Amino acid sequence: MNLITGASGLVGSHLLMSLLKEGEQVRVLYRNQASIDRTKENFVLYGEKVVALFSKIEWAQGDLLDITSIEQALEDVDYVYHCAALVSFKKSDKDILFKTNIEGTGNLVNVCLSKKIKKLCHVSSTAAIGKAFEQEDATEELPWKKEKHTSNYSISKYHAEMEVWRGIEEGLSAVIVNPSIILGPADWSRGSAELFSKVWKGLKYYTLGKNAFVDVRDVVSCMIKLTKSNISGERFLVCSENLTYQELFNLIAKYLGKNKPTIQVKKWMLGLAWRVATIKSFIFRSSPVVTKETAHSSMSLRTYSNDKIAQMIGFEFMPVEESIKDTSKLFLDGVHRKMA
Repeated sequence: MNLITGASGLVGSHLLMSLLKEGEQVRVLYRNQASIDRTKENFVLYGEKVVALFSKIEWAQGDLLDITSIEQALEDVDYVYHCAALVSFKKSDKDILFKTNIEGTGNLVNVCLSKKIKKLCHVSSTAAIGKAFEQEDATEELPWKKEKHTSNYSISKYHAEMEVWRGIEEGLSAVIVNPSIILGPADWSRGSAELFSKVWKGLKYYTLGKNAFVDVRDVVSCMIKLTKSNISGERFLVCSENLTYQELFNLIAKYLGKNKPTIQVKKWMLGLAWRVATIKSFIFRSSPVVTKETAHSSMSLRTYSNDKIAQMIGFEFMPVEESIKDTSKLFLDGVHRKMA
């Protein structure tokens, strides 16, 4: 039996689909009916054959901050995939970020230890990877440290990893994956999937920042291979290619049939943008469209190496362009369904 946390998200829902397609038994820890609905919406993107798998899911209502519910969910479970995490760059979300991502992960680790599960696969982030020197790709070995522009999200993911490492020291078999920016179909108004909506609506601006990108199907494949392997006590960067944001937006525009962004955003423009967004969010009690942390990130040149996972399990990543092509097709299919 497999248990997944965070099955309503991009990674969790695709992991769920993949395991069900392989005939695996899967139990999902969910918080409420809205979580189930969001999970099903991701299945719907792939058509009736995938939606038919939805009935095979075993649901366990609970919360990572409720140890009793975790204990009940982990009964007779062999493998745990921890995909659940809060992603926010709002300063006001600091406490809930730390509680959900750090305390929640710690609770799960403790129950995994007590239940003697076979292996935990923890989904971390490149936000928990140390910064490389200029013109060098970051690797798993780089030590993380808090810097001036380090977000609370990054801090929470680093300390969540520390909970997993603690569990490993106490005898837990576990692996950690650190995906870069993940591309794939999900809620088009949230996360990386929103990039496709923005280009579709006519994105005019781009920054000179650079980052690594990876298809969600590759992330899921790596997670399953690592979990079912004899590897433990290791973490792996999961990324395909390093691209500038301009290159990324150009590819999305190409496959959505839209114009490429042509206006380069200057540093001072972003500085003004996040300040204005902060004031507007305060006045209207809404989430800021741009924060200081996201503005800084969009201008940063961050590149990552996938050498370790490629060598240890022989994994070959699909090109980012192929990922964008496939995701764009699903996006356009959804647009056409709404217009029909």
